[in-house]
Amino acid sequence: MNLQIKPSKAIDMEDDERHHRSLKRVRTIADYQFGKGAGRALFPDDVHFTYSVTGRERQISLSTRFTSDSVENRLGTLRARDGLLTLSINGAERLRSIMPPMYHRVVVSEDAVPFVVDGKNVFSKFVLECYGGVRAGDEVLVVNDNDTLLGVGSASLCAKEIMDAKRGVAVNVRHGNKKALERLNEGVNI
Repeated sequence: MNLQIKPSKAIDMEDDERHHRSLKRVRTIADYQFGKGAGRALFPDDVHFTYSVTGRERQISLSTRFTSDSVENRLGTLRARDGLLTLSINGAERLRSIMPPMYHRVVVSEDAVPFVVDGKNVFSKFVLECYGGVRAGDEVLVVNDNDTLLGVGSASLCAKEIMDAKRGVAVNVRHGNKKALERLNEGVNI
């Protein structure tokens, strides 16, 4: 058996090249999905990638040396089904901070806030406003009327249907932002 051992410098160069290709790929997907400039804002140069068994990018996390909890630092995941991003609360918060108001957002009434932050779905009757470009299946940020991020999920209907419907699920919430409820209860506007 002939084993070839690569010098450590070559491995580092391969890892850097793979990281660069992965970063370019996820930034391009984010720009396509959320608009120009979203990729660079969502994913800084020092993100960490988790790869699938087949070598494709799956999870994108912030690289921090202070904590080992990758779930807490996760920004998003690439869906194997369609290759699009699903955002975590951290990724959604980064996106909310750079996007213009109402872009990819669904505004809910105060009655829905405790349910959304707990990760429950948003029903159409609780929706106050919806960005006109939202289509069924789009990744959306669920916010209150002060633009506080309450959760993130995928739209079940297009914007017009969400606003016209009186019943039914408008957004399938994937992650609720429990920290938002704590801050809202303290009276802090985030």
